[in-house]
Amino acid sequence: MSKVLVAYFSASGVTAALSKRLADSIGADLFEIKPQVTYTDADLDWRDKQSRSSVEMADKSSRPAISEKVDNIEQYSTVYVGFPVWWYREPSIIDTFIESHDFKGITIVPFATSGGSDIGDSYKNIQELAPGSTVVQGKRFDKDASAQELKTWAAQWIK
Repeated sequence: MSKVLVAYFSASGVTAALSKRLADSIGADLFEIKPQVTYTDADLDWRDKQSRSSVEMADKSSRPAISEKVDNIEQYSTVYVGFPVWWYREPSIIDTFIESHDFKGITIVPFATSGGSDIGDSYKNIQELAPGSTVVQGKRFDKDASAQELKTWAAQWIK
Protein backbone atom coordinates (compact mmCIF):
# COMPACT_ATOMS: atom_id res chain seq x y z
CA MET A 1 0.00 0.00 0.00
CA SER A 2 1.28 3.47 -0.84
CA LYS A 3 1.59 6.27 1.67
CA VAL A 4 -1.49 8.31 2.49
CA LEU A 5 -1.74 11.77 4.04
CA VAL A 6 -4.59 13.59 5.74
CA ALA A 7 -3.92 17.34 5.58
CA TYR A 8 -6.42 19.66 7.19
CA PHE A 9 -7.21 23.23 8.16
CA SER A 10 -9.44 23.73 11.19
CA ALA A 11 -10.57 27.07 12.56
CA SER A 12 -12.61 25.81 15.52
CA GLY A 13 -11.36 22.28 16.14
CA VAL A 14 -14.25 20.43 14.44
CA THR A 15 -12.31 19.62 11.26
CA ALA A 16 -9.23 18.75 13.33
CA ALA A 17 -11.13 16.11 15.32
CA LEU A 18 -12.66 14.59 12.19
CA SER A 19 -9.28 14.60 10.40
CA LYS A 20 -7.56 12.82 13.29
CA ARG A 21 -10.32 10.20 13.33
CA LEU A 22 -9.93 9.71 9.55
CA ALA A 23 -6.13 9.43 9.74
CA ASP A 24 -6.31 6.94 12.61
CA SER A 25 -8.95 4.83 10.83
CA ILE A 26 -6.92 4.48 7.60
CA GLY A 27 -3.38 4.53 9.03
CA ALA A 28 -2.47 7.81 7.31
CA ASP A 29 0.04 10.49 8.22
CA LEU A 30 -1.51 13.69 9.57
CA PHE A 31 -0.58 17.29 8.73
CA GLU A 32 -2.22 20.44 10.05
CA ILE A 33 -2.39 23.36 7.62
CA LYS A 34 -1.63 26.29 9.93
CA PRO A 35 -1.93 29.93 8.95
CA GLN A 36 1.09 32.14 9.63
CA VAL A 37 -1.34 34.44 11.44
CA THR A 38 -3.87 32.55 13.54
CA TYR A 39 -7.53 33.36 12.96
CA THR A 40 -9.26 35.08 15.88
CA ASP A 41 -12.97 34.84 16.64
CA ALA A 42 -13.37 38.32 15.13
CA ASP A 43 -11.54 37.17 11.98
CA LEU A 44 -14.04 34.33 11.60
CA ASP A 45 -17.21 36.43 12.00
CA TRP A 46 -18.95 35.68 8.70
CA ARG A 47 -21.64 38.33 9.47
CA ASP A 48 -18.99 41.08 9.40
CA LYS A 49 -18.16 41.91 5.78
CA GLN A 50 -14.86 43.44 6.97
CA SER A 51 -13.71 40.39 8.97
CA ARG A 52 -10.55 38.71 7.75
CA SER A 53 -12.33 35.59 6.53
CA SER A 54 -15.01 37.61 4.72
CA VAL A 55 -12.40 39.74 2.97
CA GLU A 56 -10.33 36.68 1.98
CA MET A 57 -13.32 34.78 0.64
CA ALA A 58 -14.58 37.78 -1.35
CA ASP A 59 -11.25 37.88 -3.21
CA LYS A 60 -10.72 34.64 -5.19
CA SER A 61 -7.02 35.51 -5.55
CA SER A 62 -6.47 35.76 -1.77
CA ARG A 63 -3.78 33.40 -0.53
CA PRO A 64 -3.31 33.58 3.25
CA ALA A 65 0.22 32.53 4.19
CA ILE A 66 0.74 29.09 5.70
CA SER A 67 3.34 28.45 8.40
CA GLU A 68 4.87 25.32 6.83
CA LYS A 69 4.71 22.92 3.90
CA VAL A 70 4.64 19.12 3.72
CA ASP A 71 8.12 17.72 3.18
CA ASN A 72 8.34 15.32 0.24
CA ILE A 73 4.67 15.49 -0.80
CA GLU A 74 5.59 13.22 -3.72
CA GLN A 75 5.89 10.26 -1.31
CA TYR A 76 2.08 10.19 -1.02
CA SER A 77 -0.21 8.55 -3.55
CA THR A 78 -3.38 9.91 -1.96
CA VAL A 79 -3.87 13.12 0.00
CA TYR A 80 -7.15 13.78 1.82
CA VAL A 81 -7.60 17.53 2.28
CA GLY A 82 -10.00 18.56 5.04
CA PHE A 83 -11.53 21.95 5.73
CA PRO A 84 -14.61 23.72 7.06
CA VAL A 85 -16.94 24.99 4.34
CA TRP A 86 -16.65 28.78 4.04
CA TRP A 87 -18.94 30.62 1.65
CA TYR A 88 -19.91 27.34 -0.04
CA ARG A 89 -16.33 26.33 -0.89
CA GLU A 90 -12.89 25.61 0.55
CA PRO A 91 -11.26 28.43 2.57
CA SER A 92 -8.60 30.44 0.72
CA ILE A 93 -5.88 28.96 2.93
CA ILE A 94 -6.59 25.60 1.26
CA ASP A 95 -5.83 27.25 -2.08
CA THR A 96 -2.51 28.43 -0.62
CA PHE A 97 -1.73 24.90 0.55
CA ILE A 98 -2.56 23.35 -2.82
CA GLU A 99 -0.55 25.90 -4.81
CA SER A 100 2.43 25.47 -2.44
CA HIS A 101 2.93 21.82 -3.41
CA ASP A 102 3.37 19.78 -6.58
CA PHE A 103 0.54 17.24 -6.60
CA LYS A 104 1.40 15.79 -10.03
CA GLY A 105 0.38 12.11 -10.05
CA ILE A 106 -1.35 12.34 -6.65
CA THR A 107 -5.04 11.74 -5.97
CA ILE A 108 -6.53 14.57 -3.89
CA VAL A 109 -9.69 13.79 -1.95
CA PRO A 110 -11.40 16.84 -0.40
CA PHE A 111 -13.56 16.42 2.67
CA ALA A 112 -15.32 19.06 4.67
CA THR A 113 -17.20 19.81 7.83
CA SER A 114 -20.19 22.11 8.00
CA GLY A 115 -23.35 22.62 9.96
CA GLY A 116 -25.34 22.34 6.76
CA SER A 117 -23.56 23.72 3.71
CA ASP A 118 -22.47 21.28 1.02
CA ILE A 119 -18.86 20.96 -0.19
CA GLY A 120 -19.94 22.70 -3.41
CA ASP A 121 -17.48 22.91 -6.30
CA SER A 122 -14.40 22.74 -4.09
CA TYR A 123 -13.04 19.80 -6.05
CA LYS A 124 -13.22 21.80 -9.29
CA ASN A 125 -11.40 24.73 -7.67
CA ILE A 126 -8.72 22.42 -6.27
CA GLN A 127 -8.29 20.64 -9.63
CA GLU A 128 -7.57 23.98 -11.32
CA LEU A 129 -4.88 24.69 -8.70
CA ALA A 130 -3.25 21.24 -8.90
CA PRO A 131 -2.45 20.43 -12.53
CA GLY A 132 -1.43 16.83 -13.13
CA SER A 133 -3.33 15.56 -10.10
CA THR A 134 -6.62 13.71 -9.92
CA VAL A 135 -9.15 15.46 -7.69
CA VAL A 136 -12.33 13.61 -6.74
CA GLN A 137 -15.58 15.26 -5.71
CA GLY A 138 -15.17 14.56 -2.01
CA LYS A 139 -17.77 14.77 0.71
CA ARG A 140 -19.08 16.84 3.60
CA PHE A 141 -19.31 15.04 6.92
CA ASP A 142 -21.15 15.74 10.12
CA LYS A 143 -18.74 16.39 12.98
CA ASP A 144 -19.73 13.11 14.62
CA ALA A 145 -18.98 10.84 11.64
CA SER A 146 -17.71 7.52 12.97
CA ALA A 147 -14.28 6.10 12.30
CA GLN A 148 -15.93 3.20 10.45
CA GLU A 149 -17.94 5.56 8.21
CA LEU A 150 -14.76 7.51 7.40
CA LYS A 151 -12.72 4.36 6.77
CA THR A 152 -15.35 2.87 4.45
CA TRP A 153 -15.63 6.12 2.48
CA ALA A 154 -11.85 6.69 2.28
CA ALA A 155 -10.95 3.13 1.23
CA GLN A 156 -12.06 3.68 -2.37
CA TRP A 157 -9.09 5.98 -3.10
CA ILE A 158 -6.31 4.20 -1.26
CA LYS A 159 -4.10 2.47 -3.81
